[in-house]
Amino acid sequence: MSAIRKHFVKQYMDRFKLDEFLMERLKDAGYGGAEISKTPLGTRITIFALRPGLVIGRGGEIIKALSKELQDEFNIYNPQIAVADIPVPELNSHIMASRIALAMQKGIHFRRASFWALERIMRAGALGAEVKISGKLTSERSRYEKYKVGYLPKSGDPAMKYVKSAVYSLLLKPGIFGIKVTILPSGVEFPDKISIKELVQKVEFEKGEEAEEEGGS
Repeated sequence: MSAIRKHFVKQYMDRFKLDEFLMERLKDAGYGGAEISKTPLGTRITIFALRPGLVIGRGGEIIKALSKELQDEFNIYNPQIAVADIPVPELNSHIMASRIALAMQKGIHFRRASFWALERIMRAGALGAEVKISGKLTSERSRYEKYKVGYLPKSGDPAMKYVKSAVYSLLLKPGIFGIKVTILPSGVEFPDKISIKELVQKVEFEKGEEAEEEGGS
């Protein structure tokens, strides 16, 4: 494996571990993912949450402790954490994956929970969505089932830019289940999309010509 490939694999794994950590640490706050960007002053981390107050804490005590944890455990240089609200939870893949997990914990069948989630996602205005459940679903052998609705590009620039995915791990009596939710939100324009406009032709007749035609008939 080349050095460049190793670098990207490590970067992806570090990002996945950080996402898992934040999901577990902020599950009561309704963690909805994070955006990370480098700045000249450090690392800016925007955390999306249903209940931002539970991320900040009284007097900012929780967010300060979280900042120190990220610096010590993940070697993130000078983390600057911002918290943002989630306007439409049904269009957030992290939120919907956790809701499917909660439904399964309550004993709701995984198919029913998946179809319920897809219906809520599409009703919120998504262009497409997919739910993948893996684990010991109906027997002792691990397998997966996948449910999809709408349009969901799998590759190319639109898939990288607009499609959002989240993975949630759930421990139940039969074993560990993996829940992956992928959503294509509304308002996305695709460069290869063809739109057909209806051409309406308006025909006008002059009175003189019309009178001549009527007189000649």
